[in-house]
Amino acid sequence: MTSSAGPVAFSSDGFGEASRTGILMSHGFTGSPVSLLEWAQYLADQGYAVRLPLLDGHGTTWQELARTPWQRWYASYEASYRELAQITDEIVVAGLSMGGTLALRVAALQPVAGVVVVNPGLTIADPRARYAGVLKFVMRSVPAIANNIKKEGLDEGAYARTPVAAVAQLGLLFRETVNLLPSVTAPTLVFRSSVDPIVPESSLEVLQQRIGSKVLEIVRLENSYHVATMDHDAQLIFERSTQFIQHVTAGSTA
Repeated sequence: MTSSAGPVAFSSDGFGEASRTGILMSHGFTGSPVSLLEWAQYLADQGYAVRLPLLDGHGTTWQELARTPWQRWYASYEASYRELAQITDEIVVAGLSMGGTLALRVAALQPVAGVVVVNPGLTIADPRARYAGVLKFVMRSVPAIANNIKKEGLDEGAYARTPVAAVAQLGLLFRETVNLLPSVTAPTLVFRSSVDPIVPESSLEVLQQRIGSKVLEIVRLENSYHVATMDHDAQLIFERSTQFIQHVTAGSTA
């Protein structure tokens, strides 16, 4: 599968559409569903109805992403939530990086049974990002943030360039979502890489300070970089997230 792939839906007779529990997943900024494919398939194999949409502005060109406001990224994710809500009794939202931001936003605005996020973004490390709204007029793109994976030879299917206009949108999404964190009351599981040059530790600190949930579990990943769902700790993510989902949904899949 490449970055030009369309939305991915994991379901089949016997566990997909018949499942009581849906898992809504999201890839990250400039990325593609490739980064979460193995995790999504693992959860589908456990008997859950899994959705992994391709977000608007992604999977085509970085120039298109530059023209796509963050509200359309979120709308892509929320549309899959509404689809899952029609065929399941409960939904757990999950995401990687900016996908984790979208998952938290849905959790603040819609009923969910739980939240599972991997290196979720709420702040941006590069101090230039605060000026992206102006810089976009003189600098259209910067080098990619793709494939920050400790394990060698893997490709997450992300853009080769990062559009500065989209970085400005990302900052807006982060600020809007931080304001909503007190409304996130569902149990939340966070996987956090000890080495992550893409999302700063301040993102986790903001989440800890602002989230409304009384249940916030943090699992440190010692052998993975930012795209941990494709890295050495991937199996740990798959297994621990499944245990968490079973707990918050009373273990029901059918």
